[in-house]
Amino acid sequence: MDHYDEDQDYRHPEDDWDRDLLLDPAWEKQQRKTFTAWCNSHLRKAGTQIENIEEDFRDGLKLMLLLEVISGERLAKPERGKMRVHKISNVNKALNFIASKGVKLVSIGAEEIVDGNAKMTLGMIWTIILRFAIQDISVEETSAKEGLLLWCQRKTAPYKNVNIQNFHISWKDGLGFCALIHRHRPELIDYAKLRKDDPMTNLNTAFDVAEKYLDIPKMLDAEDIVGTARPDEKAIMTYVSSFYHAFSGAQKAETAANRICKVLAVNQENEQLMEDYEKLASDLLEWIRRTIPWLENRMPENTMQAMQQKLEDFRDYRRLHKPPKVQEKCQLEINFNTLQTKLRLSNRPAFMPSEGKMVSDINNAWGGLEGAEKGYEEWLLNEIRRLERLDHLAEKFRQKAAIHEAWTEGKEEMLQRRDYETATLSEIKALLKKHEAFESDLAAHQDRVEQIAAIAQELNELDYYDSPSVNARCQRICDQWDALGALSQKRSEALQRTEKLLETIDQLYLEFAKRAAPFNNWMEGAMEDLQDSFIVHTIEEIQGLSTAHEQFKATLPEADKERQAILGIHNEIAKIVQTYHVNMAGSNPYTTINPQEVNAKWDKVRQLVPLRDQSLIEEHARQQNNERLRRQFANQANVIGPWIQTKMEEIGRISIEMHGTLEDQLTHLRQYEKSIINYKPKIDQLEGDHQLIQAALIFDNKHTNYTMEHIRVGWEQLLTTIARTINEIENQILTRDAKGISQEQLNEFRASFNHFDRDHSGTLGAEEFKACLISLGFDIGNDAQGENEFSRIMSVVDPNRMGVVTFQGFIDFMSRETADTDTADQVMASFKILAGDKNYILADELRRELPPDQAEYCIARMAPYSGPDGVPGALDYMSFSTALYGESDL
Repeated sequence: MDHYDEDQDYRHPEDDWDRDLLLDPAWEKQQRKTFTAWCNSHLRKAGTQIENIEEDFRDGLKLMLLLEVISGERLAKPERGKMRVHKISNVNKALNFIASKGVKLVSIGAEEIVDGNAKMTLGMIWTIILRFAIQDISVEETSAKEGLLLWCQRKTAPYKNVNIQNFHISWKDGLGFCALIHRHRPELIDYAKLRKDDPMTNLNTAFDVAEKYLDIPKMLDAEDIVGTARPDEKAIMTYVSSFYHAFSGAQKAETAANRICKVLAVNQENEQLMEDYEKLASDLLEWIRRTIPWLENRMPENTMQAMQQKLEDFRDYRRLHKPPKVQEKCQLEINFNTLQTKLRLSNRPAFMPSEGKMVSDINNAWGGLEGAEKGYEEWLLNEIRRLERLDHLAEKFRQKAAIHEAWTEGKEEMLQRRDYETATLSEIKALLKKHEAFESDLAAHQDRVEQIAAIAQELNELDYYDSPSVNARCQRICDQWDALGALSQKRSEALQRTEKLLETIDQLYLEFAKRAAPFNNWMEGAMEDLQDSFIVHTIEEIQGLSTAHEQFKATLPEADKERQAILGIHNEIAKIVQTYHVNMAGSNPYTTINPQEVNAKWDKVRQLVPLRDQSLIEEHARQQNNERLRRQFANQANVIGPWIQTKMEEIGRISIEMHGTLEDQLTHLRQYEKSIINYKPKIDQLEGDHQLIQAALIFDNKHTNYTMEHIRVGWEQLLTTIARTINEIENQILTRDAKGISQEQLNEFRASFNHFDRDHSGTLGAEEFKACLISLGFDIGNDAQGENEFSRIMSVVDPNRMGVVTFQGFIDFMSRETADTDTADQVMASFKILAGDKNYILADELRRELPPDQAEYCIARMAPYSGPDGVPGALDYMSFSTALYGESDL
């Protein structure tokens, strides 16, 4: 560390000088040049200078002069002699003065200075520079070297490429010197054109400008700095301190001038403050005077918008206009206090403002302003709240009025309608229900009307600006409400009155319907009965109809009374309609019957009664004739019917109990048949009576159980039975003759047949026939074989499967079973004669051998069969016998 880095490094110069003896000669050269220029910069003020620093200070005279110049103090009177002692004395006086300034000189004596010791002389000068040029530098609590370095750093901090860290290499590029000059006198150097790589130009520019414009002598050459690796620190510090003092000196001079100006400025400022106070006080008081009436204006507005504009103006006053006035008032007080303080410090008399412009006067006026402001604000807020309430009430009034008016729209027209005049009872009841609902709705809207009136009243009380229109609208609503109430009451009464009338008419309609319907049905039934084309078959039936008709005629007077009563109901309805002017929309809802129809039907009934009388008389005569015909037919039928039944029974007995030969029986039956046929005229006579009955359309006859159909069927059955019985006898004769059955066999067959014909029906059932066969010796068992055999026999005797066996069928079967066995031999012999040596017969051979009719008959029987060997129309013996006699014959 250099010697001046100590707390008081000029107090220990001996160490420096020991080191300085070893300094580079270039540094010594720089110090000599710098120190010489520094000394001359001060000696120039005394009109002298030095040329050689170690020679010119040897006599001590210029040294003492230098100290007097730089200290501003007088030193002891110098010695004017030329002798060494005189010189030493002068040098000691100088050194003692330096010591008196607190500088402790070490190893520096007057003799070395007088002897011209360059090192000591340079050391002494450096000590003087440190004490008088550097020691007093103070920057931000740092002094001397550190203070000077900090000052350089602060001044050059804004400049690029300048970084002052010491007093040697940091200054080599010259930018530091240029930056100091430009910082204080920017017009002297165009700093932007300087380059870090051109130190010579930078240094020369700085040194030349400093010498020319700042009165700083050129203490170094640019080559002295650029040409050394590390410029001499003391030389640089000395040079830089000159810049510091040059700029600080100018500042001091400016400060001195400023101090004088300040005194004048204070006086001027005080006077200006007085004028400003007076003007500001006048302006402020005038503003307060103008503002208070505005704030005291309580003229209300009609609309919220206007009041909100006032509130906005008041807020602008508070936000824009008053704050500057508050600041002015505050500044006025500050200026007043400051002015009084300055006057007091300047020993000047206190300032007395004009009358009425004292701070207290301004405060009083300001208090009045704030009072008016507070009252105005409260009034504004109250008014806004009032207008808000009014707007709310007005809007509420409009809404409720609009809702009510919308509800009442069309209601008067609806209540004035006379739709009930043409309505039915059900429609009237529906209209009443609807009107009751409307009245309920009307009552419910009563509260809204009262609210509308209350709101209108409150708007009047709050002095609403548009109260006339509100009142007019409210009055219209109330008037309309009263009108609706009156119309509603009137319509209700009309509906109720109409309902009662229609209910009365409805009851009469119902009564009319209840009585007219059965009476109408009675009349329709009566007309139907009177017009009924009755059909009777007996005299009793026509007598019953006549009796009923007489009874009906007996009810007519009572029926006429009922008709009159029914018409009276209708007349009562008409009277009500005419009396109360009821507009009947339709007819009786309970019936379609009307009085005209009742009268028309009643007239019809009255017309039909005599017609019915005539019809009954005529029918009674006809029924009497019919009764005569019934009795006439019955008298004959009751004789013929039993006669036919008797004859049928006789024929049955004859067929069972006949004796003698078949020819005798046949003769007897034909005589019996002739006697029956002789009875035919009586049957024909009865048929004639029957035709008369049919012509009279008589279908029943209580006098007899016999009808013509019964007689006719009985007669035909009688004729058929006698004919069948005769035919059976004839067939028996044929069978007897063909089969050779004797009379005794026939009698035996008849006895057996009659024995098992227990119901005398002339036929045998299957079981009766089976029992008869067994009695005759047939072997028919109860096993399967016996059943098969009996089934075969039944297919023969009952080919039509009637389930019964006639006597003829029984005889045919018995004749086959008892026939002579020679029949088969005769057939075989006849076949061989016709066939010759063949085993079959041809159709042509039959035509040649038999009569034509028999041949064709036989050929027709042969047609279903085919002969042997597929010969067409040829028959072998079995086919021949089957064709002639059938399969059961052989």
